[in-house]
Amino acid sequence: MKKGQLKIYFGYAAGVGKTFAMLEGALEAQESGIDVVSGYIEPHNRPETSKLIEGLETLPLKKINYKGIQLKEFNLEEALIRRPQVILVDELAHTNCHGSRNKKRFQDIEELLKAGIDVFTTINIQHLEGLNDVIEKITGIIVNEKIPDYIFEEADQIELIDIEPVDLLERLDKGKIYQLNKVNQAKENFFTLEKLIALREITLRKTADQVNKSAIRKAQNKKSIYAKEHVLV
Repeated sequence: MKKGQLKIYFGYAAGVGKTFAMLEGALEAQESGIDVVSGYIEPHNRPETSKLIEGLETLPLKKINYKGIQLKEFNLEEALIRRPQVILVDELAHTNCHGSRNKKRFQDIEELLKAGIDVFTTINIQHLEGLNDVIEKITGIIVNEKIPDYIFEEADQIELIDIEPVDLLERLDKGKIYQLNKVNQAKENFFTLEKLIALREITLRKTADQVNKSAIRKAQNKKSIYAKEHVLV
């Protein structure tokens, strides 16, 4: 069985537009005749994102009772039964709740890929395990949800979703990322201009590095035309 392909929509912070771009890509694929299903989407109460979801078939979420609370998770078993050509599974670094088939969402996605299903997913730079120490020094925040570097490095396609930090802060102020009552807290922690600029720079470099590695893999034994340093435009 041919392994499914993994496409990652990659950004430097919440609110840059990863999920929105992923949904737009899914709708375009659907219009071209590809069987696309939404497995799990986190709309974050953003109307523009929720509207795009309406155009896709959506799998029912798995309901799990944990400590008296009913939680909803991506339904891997249902996805494997449905077997679409492409499935959308948001937030690659998510940790599944107790009682799920796998501990981490990236493990769910690995099962989908092995089953020959293509996967669209999203992640921010701070969730890459190999950059965890660097991100902590920049932001002062410890990120607990991480993915092994090989998941990112072996992806078939990385699509960078970028926005100027100033524009991102403007979106934050308008309540387009978090609810307005959480904006000040976000600005005191993660969303400062200096931190966003640094995170964006690392994200651009990581993407350029990954594009180069991918090109070299595809070139195989052919003479490489790629230099050691790159500029991503």
